[in-house]
Amino acid sequence: MASEKEDTGAKRRASPRARALVRRELGRTLGAGILLPARAFGQLGYQLELAAKVREDLASHPTFAPDERELQLPDRPLRIFVSCAEASGETHAVNLVAALRAVLAEHGAPEPELVGLGGERLRAAGVRTVGDPVRSARMGFSGVLGALPFYLHLLEDAADALLARTDLYIGVDSPALHVPLAHIARGAGVPAVQYITPQYWGWAPWRVKGFRHAVDRALSILPFEPAWFARHGVAVEHVGHPLLDELEPLAIGDGSPPAEGGRRTLAVLPGSRASVIARNLPLMLETLRAPLEQEPSWQLCLLQSSDQHLELLERCVRESGLDPERVRISQDLENELQSAEAALSVSGTILIHLLRRRLPTVVLYRLSSASEEWLGRHFLTVPYFSSVNLLSGSEVYPEFSFAGDEPPAGLRAAVDRLLSDAGWRAEVRGELEVAVQRLGPPGASRRAALAALACVPR
Repeated sequence: MASEKEDTGAKRRASPRARALVRRELGRTLGAGILLPARAFGQLGYQLELAAKVREDLASHPTFAPDERELQLPDRPLRIFVSCAEASGETHAVNLVAALRAVLAEHGAPEPELVGLGGERLRAAGVRTVGDPVRSARMGFSGVLGALPFYLHLLEDAADALLARTDLYIGVDSPALHVPLAHIARGAGVPAVQYITPQYWGWAPWRVKGFRHAVDRALSILPFEPAWFARHGVAVEHVGHPLLDELEPLAIGDGSPPAEGGRRTLAVLPGSRASVIARNLPLMLETLRAPLEQEPSWQLCLLQSSDQHLELLERCVRESGLDPERVRISQDLENELQSAEAALSVSGTILIHLLRRRLPTVVLYRLSSASEEWLGRHFLTVPYFSSVNLLSGSEVYPEFSFAGDEPPAGLRAAVDRLLSDAGWRAEVRGELEVAVQRLGPPGASRRAALAALACVPR
Protein backbone atom coordinates (compact mmCIF):
# COMPACT_ATOMS: atom_id res chain seq x y z
CA MET A 1 0.00 0.00 0.00
CA ALA A 2 1.45 3.36 -1.03
CA SER A 3 1.96 5.89 1.70
CA GLU A 4 -0.21 8.95 1.96
CA LYS A 5 2.76 11.17 0.98
CA GLU A 6 3.30 9.12 -2.19
CA ASP A 7 -0.41 9.29 -2.99
CA THR A 8 -0.69 13.03 -2.73
CA GLY A 9 2.45 13.98 -4.64
CA ALA A 10 3.50 17.01 -2.59
CA LYS A 11 4.95 19.02 -5.52
CA ARG A 12 2.22 18.25 -8.05
CA ARG A 13 -0.26 21.01 -8.77
CA ALA A 14 -3.91 20.15 -9.11
CA SER A 15 -5.42 20.23 -12.59
CA PRO A 16 -7.06 23.46 -13.78
CA ARG A 17 -10.52 21.86 -13.61
CA ALA A 18 -9.93 20.65 -10.03
CA ARG A 19 -8.79 24.12 -8.97
CA ALA A 20 -11.84 25.64 -10.66
CA LEU A 21 -14.20 23.30 -8.78
CA VAL A 22 -12.54 24.17 -5.47
CA ARG A 23 -12.62 27.92 -6.20
CA ARG A 24 -16.31 27.67 -6.98
CA GLU A 25 -16.93 25.86 -3.70
CA LEU A 26 -14.82 28.38 -1.79
CA GLY A 27 -16.96 31.16 -3.26
CA ARG A 28 -20.11 29.36 -2.19
CA THR A 29 -18.75 28.96 1.33
CA LEU A 30 -17.71 32.60 1.59
CA GLY A 31 -21.12 33.70 0.36
CA ALA A 32 -22.82 31.56 3.01
CA GLY A 33 -20.59 33.13 5.64
CA ILE A 34 -21.55 36.64 4.55
CA LEU A 35 -25.24 35.76 4.77
CA LEU A 36 -24.89 33.98 8.11
CA PRO A 37 -25.92 36.89 10.41
CA ALA A 38 -29.02 37.66 8.35
CA ARG A 39 -30.08 34.02 8.20
CA ALA A 40 -29.42 33.45 11.89
CA PHE A 41 -31.43 36.39 13.10
CA GLY A 42 -34.08 35.71 10.50
CA GLN A 43 -34.58 32.35 12.20
CA LEU A 44 -35.66 34.07 15.41
CA GLY A 45 -38.87 35.16 13.70
CA TYR A 46 -40.08 31.60 13.27
CA GLN A 47 -38.14 29.79 16.00
CA LEU A 48 -41.30 28.52 17.73
CA GLU A 49 -42.64 27.08 14.48
CA LEU A 50 -39.31 25.33 13.81
CA ALA A 51 -39.23 23.84 17.30
CA ALA A 52 -42.82 22.59 16.98
CA LYS A 53 -42.08 20.80 13.71
CA VAL A 54 -38.94 19.22 15.16
CA ARG A 55 -41.01 17.87 18.06
CA GLU A 56 -43.31 16.21 15.51
CA ASP A 57 -40.29 14.69 13.77
CA LEU A 58 -38.93 13.34 17.06
CA ALA A 59 -42.05 11.19 17.41
CA SER A 60 -41.83 9.76 13.89
CA HIS A 61 -41.10 6.10 13.10
CA PRO A 62 -38.95 5.60 9.99
CA THR A 63 -38.83 2.73 7.56
CA PHE A 64 -35.37 1.19 7.45
CA ALA A 65 -33.53 0.89 4.17
CA PRO A 66 -33.62 -2.73 2.93
CA ASP A 67 -31.01 -5.30 3.94
CA GLU A 68 -31.22 -6.77 0.43
CA ARG A 69 -31.87 -5.05 -2.89
CA GLU A 70 -31.30 -5.62 -6.59
CA LEU A 71 -28.39 -3.66 -8.01
CA GLN A 72 -27.63 -3.07 -11.67
CA LEU A 73 -23.89 -2.56 -11.80
CA PRO A 74 -21.42 -2.25 -14.66
CA ASP A 75 -19.20 -5.23 -15.51
CA ARG A 76 -16.00 -3.27 -14.93
CA PRO A 77 -14.53 -2.55 -11.46
CA LEU A 78 -16.18 0.43 -9.79
CA ARG A 79 -14.03 3.33 -8.64
CA ILE A 80 -15.43 4.58 -5.31
CA PHE A 81 -14.21 7.61 -3.37
CA VAL A 82 -14.71 7.23 0.41
CA SER A 83 -13.86 10.09 2.77
CA CYS A 84 -13.64 10.50 6.55
CA ALA A 85 -12.23 13.38 8.58
CA GLU A 86 -11.81 12.22 12.18
CA ALA A 87 -11.31 9.09 14.25
CA SER A 88 -14.90 7.98 14.89
CA GLY A 89 -15.85 8.66 11.28
CA GLU A 90 -12.89 6.57 10.17
CA THR A 91 -14.22 3.63 12.17
CA HIS A 92 -17.55 3.90 10.35
CA ALA A 93 -15.76 4.33 7.00
CA VAL A 94 -13.67 1.19 7.51
CA ASN A 95 -16.82 -0.83 8.25
CA LEU A 96 -18.54 0.71 5.24
CA VAL A 97 -15.62 -0.27 2.98
CA ALA A 98 -15.89 -3.88 4.19
CA ALA A 99 -19.63 -3.82 3.52
CA LEU A 100 -19.15 -2.35 0.03
CA ARG A 101 -16.72 -5.13 -0.86
CA ALA A 102 -19.06 -7.80 0.54
CA VAL A 103 -22.12 -6.50 -1.33
CA LEU A 104 -20.22 -6.20 -4.62
CA ALA A 105 -18.88 -9.75 -4.24
CA GLU A 106 -22.40 -11.06 -3.56
CA HIS A 107 -23.57 -9.44 -6.81
CA GLY A 108 -20.70 -10.93 -8.81
CA ALA A 109 -19.08 -7.54 -9.39
CA PRO A 110 -15.30 -7.16 -9.73
CA GLU A 111 -13.20 -5.94 -6.81
CA PRO A 112 -13.63 -2.14 -6.63
CA GLU A 113 -10.91 0.46 -6.80
CA LEU A 114 -11.14 2.43 -3.55
CA VAL A 115 -9.64 5.88 -3.18
CA GLY A 116 -10.37 8.65 -0.71
CA LEU A 117 -9.45 10.79 2.28
CA GLY A 118 -8.63 9.19 5.62
CA GLY A 119 -6.02 7.92 8.01
CA GLU A 120 -4.02 4.82 8.75
CA ARG A 121 -6.99 2.56 9.42
CA LEU A 122 -8.63 3.44 6.11
CA ARG A 123 -5.36 2.76 4.28
CA ALA A 124 -5.03 -0.55 6.12
CA ALA A 125 -8.52 -1.40 4.79
CA GLY A 126 -7.16 -1.09 1.24
CA VAL A 127 -8.17 2.47 0.40
CA ARG A 128 -5.58 4.56 -1.46
CA THR A 129 -5.72 7.93 0.28
CA VAL A 130 -4.93 11.25 -1.38
CA GLY A 131 -4.96 13.16 1.92
CA ASP A 132 -5.25 12.57 5.65
CA PRO A 133 -7.62 14.93 7.49
CA VAL A 134 -7.81 12.38 10.35
CA ARG A 135 -4.19 12.96 11.30
CA SER A 136 -4.65 16.72 11.01
CA ALA A 137 -7.76 16.59 13.22
CA ARG A 138 -5.67 14.90 15.93
CA MET A 139 -2.94 17.52 15.64
CA GLY A 140 -5.33 20.46 15.69
CA PHE A 141 -4.90 23.95 14.28
CA SER A 142 -4.24 27.39 15.70
CA GLY A 143 -7.29 28.79 13.94
CA VAL A 144 -9.41 28.83 10.80
CA LEU A 145 -6.88 30.86 8.79
CA GLY A 146 -4.09 28.49 9.80
CA ALA A 147 -6.11 25.50 8.58
CA LEU A 148 -7.27 27.06 5.32
CA PRO A 149 -4.21 26.28 3.13
CA PHE A 150 -4.23 22.64 4.25
CA TYR A 151 -7.91 22.20 3.44
CA LEU A 152 -7.67 23.97 0.10
CA HIS A 153 -4.90 21.57 -0.96
CA LEU A 154 -6.92 18.67 0.45
CA LEU A 155 -9.96 19.65 -1.61
CA GLU A 156 -7.86 20.12 -4.75
CA ASP A 157 -6.29 16.67 -4.39
CA ALA A 158 -9.72 15.17 -3.74
CA ALA A 159 -11.19 16.99 -6.75
CA ASP A 160 -8.41 15.62 -8.98
CA ALA A 161 -9.14 12.09 -7.75
CA LEU A 162 -12.89 12.54 -8.30
CA LEU A 163 -12.31 13.73 -11.87
CA ALA A 164 -10.47 10.49 -12.69
CA ARG A 165 -13.50 8.47 -13.83
CA THR A 166 -15.00 8.04 -10.39
CA ASP A 167 -18.34 6.21 -10.14
CA LEU A 168 -19.42 7.16 -6.63
CA TYR A 169 -18.48 9.55 -3.81
CA ILE A 170 -19.36 8.75 -0.16
CA GLY A 171 -18.65 11.20 2.67
CA VAL A 172 -18.82 9.80 6.21
CA ASP A 173 -19.94 12.23 8.93
CA SER A 174 -17.99 15.56 9.31
CA PRO A 175 -20.27 17.80 7.19
CA ALA A 176 -17.88 20.77 7.43
CA LEU A 177 -15.61 18.91 5.01
CA HIS A 178 -18.00 16.58 3.26
CA VAL A 179 -20.78 18.93 2.19
CA PRO A 180 -18.29 21.11 0.25
CA LEU A 181 -16.69 17.94 -1.09
CA ALA A 182 -20.12 16.64 -2.16
CA HIS A 183 -20.66 19.87 -4.13
CA ILE A 184 -17.29 19.29 -5.79
CA ALA A 185 -18.15 15.66 -6.55
CA ARG A 186 -21.40 16.58 -8.24
CA GLY A 187 -19.59 19.33 -10.14
CA ALA A 188 -17.28 16.58 -11.41
CA GLY A 189 -20.30 14.52 -12.49
CA VAL A 190 -20.00 12.00 -9.64
CA PRO A 191 -23.07 10.87 -7.64
CA ALA A 192 -22.67 12.07 -4.03
CA VAL A 193 -23.82 10.22 -0.91
CA GLN A 194 -23.55 11.49 2.68
CA TYR A 195 -23.44 8.71 5.29
CA ILE A 196 -24.48 10.12 8.70
CA THR A 197 -26.54 13.21 8.05
CA PRO A 198 -25.63 16.65 9.45
CA GLN A 199 -27.49 17.68 12.58
CA TYR A 200 -29.18 20.65 10.91
CA TRP A 201 -32.37 19.71 12.72
CA GLY A 202 -30.71 20.94 15.93
CA TRP A 203 -29.43 24.32 14.84
CA ALA A 204 -28.92 26.47 11.72
CA PRO A 205 -31.61 24.62 9.73
CA TRP A 206 -31.23 27.01 6.78
CA ARG A 207 -28.10 25.05 5.79
CA VAL A 208 -30.26 22.17 4.60
CA LYS A 209 -30.91 24.00 1.32
CA GLY A 210 -27.24 23.78 0.33
CA PHE A 211 -27.11 20.19 1.53
CA ARG A 212 -30.11 19.29 -0.63
CA HIS A 213 -28.25 20.54 -3.71
CA ALA A 214 -25.00 18.82 -2.68
CA VAL A 215 -26.09 15.18 -2.32
CA ASP A 216 -27.95 12.62 -4.38
CA ARG A 217 -28.70 10.52 -1.29
CA ALA A 218 -28.47 11.13 2.47
CA LEU A 219 -28.17 8.15 4.82
CA SER A 220 -29.53 8.86 8.29
CA ILE A 221 -28.68 7.05 11.55
CA LEU A 222 -31.19 8.50 14.07
CA PRO A 223 -34.87 7.59 13.70
CA PHE A 224 -36.27 11.13 13.65
CA GLU A 225 -33.89 12.36 10.93
CA PRO A 226 -35.67 10.91 7.85
CA ALA A 227 -38.86 12.86 8.56
CA TRP A 228 -36.92 16.10 9.05
CA PHE A 229 -34.79 15.78 5.91
CA ALA A 230 -37.67 14.52 3.75
CA ARG A 231 -39.73 17.52 4.85
CA HIS A 232 -36.90 19.71 3.52
CA GLY A 233 -36.77 17.97 0.16
CA VAL A 234 -33.66 15.83 0.76
CA ALA A 235 -33.57 12.31 -0.72
CA VAL A 236 -32.95 10.27 2.43
CA GLU A 237 -32.80 6.63 3.47
CA HIS A 238 -32.60 5.46 7.07
CA VAL A 239 -29.87 2.87 7.69
CA GLY A 240 -29.67 2.85 11.51
CA HIS A 241 -26.82 3.58 13.89
CA PRO A 242 -23.40 2.22 12.81
CA LEU A 243 -22.21 1.94 16.40
CA LEU A 244 -24.48 -1.10 16.77
CA ASP A 245 -22.36 -2.88 14.14
CA GLU A 246 -19.14 -2.16 16.01
CA LEU A 247 -20.03 -3.49 19.44
CA GLU A 248 -20.48 -7.04 20.62
CA PRO A 249 -23.90 -8.22 21.84
CA LEU A 250 -24.13 -7.74 25.59
CA ALA A 251 -25.90 -8.95 28.67
CA ILE A 252 -27.86 -6.28 30.51
CA GLY A 253 -27.48 -6.01 34.27
CA ASP A 254 -30.48 -5.37 36.49
CA GLY A 255 -28.80 -2.87 38.79
CA SER A 256 -28.93 -5.22 41.75
CA PRO A 257 -27.03 -3.97 44.79
CA PRO A 258 -23.58 -5.42 45.44
CA ALA A 259 -22.98 -7.98 48.14
CA GLU A 260 -22.61 -6.63 51.63
CA GLY A 261 -19.45 -4.53 51.85
CA GLY A 262 -19.14 -4.45 48.05
CA ARG A 263 -18.53 -1.34 46.00
CA ARG A 264 -20.77 0.24 43.42
CA THR A 265 -19.12 1.76 40.35
CA LEU A 266 -20.04 5.13 38.89
CA ALA A 267 -18.61 5.52 35.38
CA VAL A 268 -17.34 9.06 34.77
CA LEU A 269 -16.97 9.97 31.09
CA PRO A 270 -15.43 13.43 30.63
CA GLY A 271 -14.97 13.35 26.84
CA SER A 272 -12.22 12.29 24.46
CA ARG A 273 -10.63 15.66 23.63
CA ALA A 274 -8.22 17.45 25.93
CA SER A 275 -10.14 20.75 25.79
CA VAL A 276 -13.44 19.06 26.69
CA ILE A 277 -11.84 17.08 29.53
CA ALA A 278 -10.13 20.16 30.96
CA ARG A 279 -13.36 22.12 30.86
CA ASN A 280 -15.66 19.45 32.29
CA LEU A 281 -13.80 16.95 34.47
CA PRO A 282 -12.78 19.29 37.36
CA LEU A 283 -16.39 20.40 37.70
CA MET A 284 -17.65 16.81 37.48
CA LEU A 285 -15.35 15.73 40.30
CA GLU A 286 -16.25 18.75 42.41
CA THR A 287 -19.95 18.00 41.95
CA LEU A 288 -19.37 14.42 43.11
CA ARG A 289 -17.49 15.37 46.30
CA ALA A 290 -20.48 15.77 48.65
CA PRO A 291 -22.54 12.83 47.27
CA LEU A 292 -19.54 10.51 47.65
CA GLU A 293 -19.17 11.53 51.28
CA GLN A 294 -22.81 10.60 51.85
CA GLU A 295 -22.61 7.36 49.83
CA PRO A 296 -19.42 5.51 50.88
CA SER A 297 -20.20 2.39 48.83
CA TRP A 298 -19.57 4.17 45.52
CA GLN A 299 -16.25 4.32 43.67
CA LEU A 300 -15.45 6.28 40.52
CA CYS A 301 -14.06 4.89 37.28
CA LEU A 302 -12.80 7.54 34.84
CA LEU A 303 -13.12 6.05 31.38
CA GLN A 304 -11.26 6.73 28.16
CA SER A 305 -10.74 4.68 25.01
CA SER A 306 -6.94 5.24 25.11
CA ASP A 307 -4.22 6.53 27.43
CA GLN A 308 -3.70 9.66 25.31
CA HIS A 309 -4.91 12.01 28.07
CA LEU A 310 -3.77 9.97 31.08
CA GLU A 311 -1.59 12.75 32.52
CA LEU A 312 -4.45 15.26 32.30
CA LEU A 313 -6.85 12.86 34.02
CA GLU A 314 -4.39 12.13 36.82
CA ARG A 315 -3.80 15.83 37.39
CA CYS A 316 -7.54 16.53 37.60
CA VAL A 317 -7.96 13.74 40.17
CA ARG A 318 -5.05 15.05 42.29
CA GLU A 319 -6.40 18.59 42.25
CA SER A 320 -9.95 17.46 43.08
CA GLY A 321 -9.03 16.46 46.63
CA LEU A 322 -11.03 13.24 46.32
CA ASP A 323 -9.76 10.13 48.04
CA PRO A 324 -7.52 8.51 45.37
CA GLU A 325 -8.49 5.08 46.70
CA ARG A 326 -12.01 5.72 45.41
CA VAL A 327 -10.99 6.86 41.92
CA ARG A 328 -9.41 4.77 39.20
CA ILE A 329 -8.71 5.41 35.52
CA SER A 330 -9.32 2.79 32.85
CA GLN A 331 -9.22 2.40 29.07
CA ASP A 332 -11.26 -0.83 29.15
CA LEU A 333 -14.44 0.99 28.21
CA GLU A 334 -16.87 -1.82 27.46
CA ASN A 335 -15.89 -4.11 30.34
CA GLU A 336 -15.97 -1.26 32.83
CA LEU A 337 -19.40 -0.19 31.65
CA GLN A 338 -20.57 -3.78 32.10
CA SER A 339 -19.86 -3.55 35.84
CA ALA A 340 -21.01 0.05 36.35
CA GLU A 341 -24.37 0.83 37.91
CA ALA A 342 -24.67 4.46 36.81
CA ALA A 343 -22.77 7.16 34.93
CA LEU A 344 -21.94 10.86 34.89
CA SER A 345 -21.10 11.85 31.34
CA VAL A 346 -20.58 14.68 28.92
CA SER A 347 -22.81 14.65 25.87
CA GLY A 348 -21.66 12.84 22.74
CA THR A 349 -21.63 9.47 20.98
CA ILE A 350 -20.65 7.84 24.27
CA LEU A 351 -24.29 8.18 25.35
CA ILE A 352 -25.23 5.44 22.86
CA HIS A 353 -22.82 3.12 24.69
CA LEU A 354 -24.54 3.99 27.98
CA LEU A 355 -27.97 3.52 26.43
CA ARG A 356 -27.05 0.02 25.23
CA ARG A 357 -26.14 -0.82 28.83
CA ARG A 358 -29.35 0.83 30.12
CA LEU A 359 -27.16 2.79 32.53
CA PRO A 360 -28.90 5.54 34.52
CA THR A 361 -26.92 8.68 33.70
CA VAL A 362 -26.70 12.39 34.40
CA VAL A 363 -25.46 14.34 31.39
CA LEU A 364 -23.65 17.67 31.52
CA TYR A 365 -21.78 19.85 29.10
CA ARG A 366 -19.92 22.93 30.21
CA LEU A 367 -19.83 25.47 27.39
CA SER A 368 -16.76 27.55 26.62
CA SER A 369 -18.42 30.97 26.97
CA ALA A 370 -21.55 32.84 27.96
CA SER A 371 -22.10 33.81 24.32
CA GLU A 372 -22.21 30.12 23.38
CA GLU A 373 -24.83 29.59 26.09
CA TRP A 374 -26.87 32.51 24.71
CA LEU A 375 -26.72 31.13 21.18
CA GLY A 376 -27.86 27.73 22.36
CA ARG A 377 -30.75 29.19 24.31
CA HIS A 378 -32.02 31.23 21.36
CA PHE A 379 -31.16 29.15 18.28
CA LEU A 380 -31.45 25.45 19.21
CA THR A 381 -34.60 23.94 17.72
CA VAL A 382 -34.55 20.71 19.74
CA PRO A 383 -35.95 20.30 23.27
CA TYR A 384 -32.89 18.31 24.47
CA PHE A 385 -29.21 18.23 23.57
CA SER A 386 -28.44 14.61 24.48
CA SER A 387 -29.15 11.92 21.90
CA VAL A 388 -30.76 9.53 24.40
CA ASN A 389 -33.39 12.08 25.39
CA LEU A 390 -34.08 12.87 21.73
CA LEU A 391 -34.58 9.16 21.09
CA SER A 392 -36.77 8.79 24.18
CA GLY A 393 -38.85 11.88 23.54
CA SER A 394 -38.45 12.91 27.19
CA GLU A 395 -35.70 13.85 29.65
CA VAL A 396 -34.87 10.34 30.82
CA TYR A 397 -31.27 11.43 31.38
CA PRO A 398 -31.22 14.66 33.41
CA GLU A 399 -29.16 17.05 31.28
CA PHE A 400 -27.40 20.32 32.08
CA SER A 401 -25.67 22.67 29.67
CA PHE A 402 -24.17 25.84 31.09
CA ALA A 403 -21.28 28.29 30.97
CA GLY A 404 -19.18 29.62 33.82
CA ASP A 405 -17.70 28.15 36.97
CA GLU A 406 -20.93 27.56 38.89
CA PRO A 407 -23.06 24.61 37.77
CA PRO A 408 -26.85 24.86 38.05
CA ALA A 409 -28.25 23.84 41.42
CA GLY A 410 -30.26 21.10 39.73
CA LEU A 411 -27.07 19.29 38.70
CA ARG A 412 -26.02 18.63 42.29
CA ALA A 413 -29.52 17.39 43.15
CA ALA A 414 -29.56 15.09 40.11
CA VAL A 415 -26.19 13.57 41.03
CA ASP A 416 -27.39 13.06 44.63
CA ARG A 417 -30.41 11.16 43.33
CA LEU A 418 -28.28 9.17 40.88
CA LEU A 419 -26.18 7.77 43.73
CA SER A 420 -28.74 7.49 46.49
CA ASP A 421 -32.05 6.51 44.86
CA ALA A 422 -32.06 2.87 43.67
CA GLY A 423 -35.76 3.12 42.83
CA TRP A 424 -35.15 6.03 40.46
CA ARG A 425 -32.30 4.16 38.78
CA ALA A 426 -34.60 1.19 38.18
CA GLU A 427 -37.25 3.50 36.72
CA VAL A 428 -34.70 5.01 34.32
CA ARG A 429 -33.60 1.58 33.13
CA GLY A 430 -37.18 0.78 32.20
CA GLU A 431 -37.73 4.10 30.41
CA LEU A 432 -34.58 3.60 28.32
CA GLU A 433 -36.19 0.67 26.51
CA VAL A 434 -38.10 3.15 24.32
CA ALA A 435 -34.85 4.68 23.09
CA VAL A 436 -33.23 1.27 22.57
CA GLN A 437 -36.13 0.07 20.43
CA ARG A 438 -36.07 3.24 18.35
CA LEU A 439 -32.38 2.74 17.52
CA GLY A 440 -33.35 -0.41 15.67
CA PRO A 441 -31.24 -3.44 14.77
CA PRO A 442 -27.57 -3.61 13.72
CA GLY A 443 -26.69 -3.78 10.03
CA ALA A 444 -26.26 -0.07 9.26
CA SER A 445 -23.02 -0.61 7.33
CA ARG A 446 -24.60 -3.13 4.97
CA ARG A 447 -27.75 -1.06 4.46
CA ALA A 448 -25.58 2.02 3.80
CA ALA A 449 -23.46 0.13 1.25
CA LEU A 450 -26.55 -1.08 -0.62
CA ALA A 451 -28.17 2.38 -0.62
CA ALA A 452 -24.96 4.03 -1.83
CA LEU A 453 -24.35 1.50 -4.62
CA ALA A 454 -27.92 2.02 -5.80
CA CYS A 455 -26.80 5.55 -6.77
CA VAL A 456 -24.19 4.29 -9.24
CA PRO A 457 -25.31 5.22 -12.77
CA ARG A 458 -26.53 2.24 -14.75
